Amino acid sequence: MDRLIVSVSGVRGTVGGTLTAAVATDFGCAFGSMLGAGSKVVLGRDSRPSGAMIKNAVTAGLLSCGVDVVDLGVVTTPGAALMTRLLEADGGVIITASHNPHPYNGIKFLQPSGVALPATQANELKEIWQSGKFATQAGLAVGRESVNSRTHPMHIDAVCAVTDVTGVAARRFKVVLDSINGAGCVVTPMLLSKLGCEVVHINGRPDGMFAHTPEPIEENLADLCDAVRKHRADIGFAQDPDADRLVVVDEAGRFIGEEYTLALAAAFVLSHRKGPLATNLCTSRMIDDLAESAGCEVFRTPTGEANVVEAMLANGCIFGGEGNGGVIEPRVVPVRDSLVGMAMILQYASETGKKLSELAADIPSYHLVKTKLPCPLEAAAEVISLAREEFAKNPEAKFNDADGLRIDLADGWINVRASNTEPIMRIFAEAPQLAQAQALVGRVRKIADKVIG
Repeated sequence: MDRLIVSVSGVRGTVGGTLTAAVATDFGCAFGSMLGAGSKVVLGRDSRPSGAMIKNAVTAGLLSCGVDVVDLGVVTTPGAALMTRLLEADGGVIITASHNPHPYNGIKFLQPSGVALPATQANELKEIWQSGKFATQAGLAVGRESVNSRTHPMHIDAVCAVTDVTGVAARRFKVVLDSINGAGCVVTPMLLSKLGCEVVHINGRPDGMFAHTPEPIEENLADLCDAVRKHRADIGFAQDPDADRLVVVDEAGRFIGEEYTLALAAAFVLSHRKGPLATNLCTSRMIDDLAESAGCEVFRTPTGEANVVEAMLANGCIFGGEGNGGVIEPRVVPVRDSLVGMAMILQYASETGKKLSELAADIPSYHLVKTKLPCPLEAAAEVISLAREEFAKNPEAKFNDADGLRIDLADGWINVRASNTEPIMRIFAEAPQLAQAQALVGRVRKIADKVIG
């Protein structure tokens, strides 16, 4: 099951297994060859112990192809994306495996705008890497390396430029923050302090020694929930290792679900501005209900930040994101950004005078069940084919093949797809009642168990 995954989301593998220094160097060479000698690349990494090794290897590849590299150090993914644009670079690289645990690391490649490469360029990069034919330079033609330490203050300034800092600060929110010892450890408390918050920071050392399984889902955030109750905080925030995803805990220490991050931020945005939104096919219908109430349209895309951003740009969307806790505010940076998500939710609570639990209760709710299981890539196609046959028996079923298989039914929907970043299959289902959603997942899981064994 251990394989190097190369997709529109970048490169991801096990350190010392499928992702070695040699592989990372080759990808640096491939990206440098694609951009051309004389180009400039901004490079940052999350706090994983393996990050320095991968960063140095990618840097070596870029420099060997005559590309100048600006080293940002340990920064968030949205911070690196922002600096790629502000420094007018020809591309960017962030070394991160996002929510994956320690055995993994990854390499994400960015356009000059800070957005991940589109599918066409991602495929071009993969082809150059596979060919092994790199445009390396000799002598004085190799690239130069420099250091820039301004990412954190520049990121905070960009978020505050679209936030009512004075209004939020007047509420003097008490916040418990779980940064999982990741890339958000330094910049996030700086932002919250500027917003007038009293911050209780847990897992706040940027050493990459994750205090719990890094994916910010309910089963991994018991300590955050306990800390919110213990400190009688107004809200709890959890980040993933590269700080692009945000999950929220209410004032009672209750995990309200990662889907609510996007929904709450969307409700805030629509209370100020009207316009189209974009999200992926696996995100809750809550955002559709909010948009409908505001007379706005939602564009649905395949899973993947780059796909959502492409739809946002094509349709003039004012806001977007993904239901895994990824908020995209294009006025700050067109990628998922936990910092802007925090600012939006705090301002929403400030303006309404409501507690987080009350804001969540105002949003029409559904039950979204998310499951995953190990799955060889070749088996995923068979599972999807058999799932289509199973649900085709229902004359009301509508099928969408844009991202694995999404099946819309009168009383809910289900999505089955292979992950872009892990050797797993994801099965999501949503319905008004939990039992309905669980039953939908159960039907597909039964098929998957037969195929995979």
